[in-house]
Amino acid sequence: MTRCRQPPQSGGNRRAKDAGCHPHLGWRRLGGNLVAPLHASHFVARHGSGEPAIAAISTQQHGLITIPQLGAVGVSAGLASARCRRGILHRVHTGVYRVGHESPLELADLLAAVLACGPTAVLSHRAAAYLWGLLPALDQNIDVTVLGNRRHRPGIRVHRARSIERRDLRGRARIPVTAPAGTLLGVAATADLRTLESALDEARIRKLITDDDLEALRARTSGTAGWSALNTLLESERGPGFSRSEAERRMLALIRSAGLPEPRRNARIHGFEVDFLWPDLQLVVEVDGYTYHSGRASFERDRARRAELGTIGIEAIPFTWRQVDGRPHWVVAQLAGAIAQRVTRRPRP
Repeated sequence: MTRCRQPPQSGGNRRAKDAGCHPHLGWRRLGGNLVAPLHASHFVARHGSGEPAIAAISTQQHGLITIPQLGAVGVSAGLASARCRRGILHRVHTGVYRVGHESPLELADLLAAVLACGPTAVLSHRAAAYLWGLLPALDQNIDVTVLGNRRHRPGIRVHRARSIERRDLRGRARIPVTAPAGTLLGVAATADLRTLESALDEARIRKLITDDDLEALRARTSGTAGWSALNTLLESERGPGFSRSEAERRMLALIRSAGLPEPRRNARIHGFEVDFLWPDLQLVVEVDGYTYHSGRASFERDRARRAELGTIGIEAIPFTWRQVDGRPHWVVAQLAGAIAQRVTRRPRP
């Protein structure tokens, strides 16, 4: 059963000292996109008060509405409590409700966390990375950054910032969110290097960031938590690396030293030339011998090729030069596990 609490009286939004540095203070768009919370007066003018306005607002906010918005459309705190008891409103966070249902929806949960933290809140860190598609899974606690002091709420990890510049914010799925470069900095401050590396590569593949974006952010936020890890990763990319042939030699040496089955090298399969092939296992390993900057086009072609091989039942495992050189034991463990799985799936004669 949903717990109903007496909603607080709406006292209006307090403006930050620098209204131009935050998306909720009078803005309708952020980074060219519409973001919540929406101004209820706009919907009252179009739909009147009461149910039509509530439906219009919640439709634009992933099924959510806030206490200030309810007050603006003529629903007092007492009426809101009565609707909660009757199952018309369902509390998500203090002052934030789902309209008409209790079923959790992923985007609604993200927006609810932002709305619950007040008018200076924006989705950030790992939660923002998930919304941008940089990380595959969402943490149990949703990351939100706010200006000034804000107490933690259940299910929300609150981060505090002294200021938030408009250029560092975006709107995505009508949710205020940190821009991709700032999102990566948040990931760097809260995640391990492997997770950061994956998020950085995904941001580049999706063409969400450029090197100039990162350099501009560094100039504005030097000393901010996360730069130590992000700088380490970026500096490793500027190193010389090693050639594809050297990468293949190192990979073969790892395979042999681990006692794994010998693969074919530079073999062809279904029209593709691959670095290493185990034909009986339908298993391929590719080694990217260049840094991301010098081989971006090649990197993207390799990604498409691996996807095509996957559609015909061939597993293609990519390893980067950074992994082969810096994490050889991890590379061997990943490959050994893949070989073991393919052996168990192989039909018996």
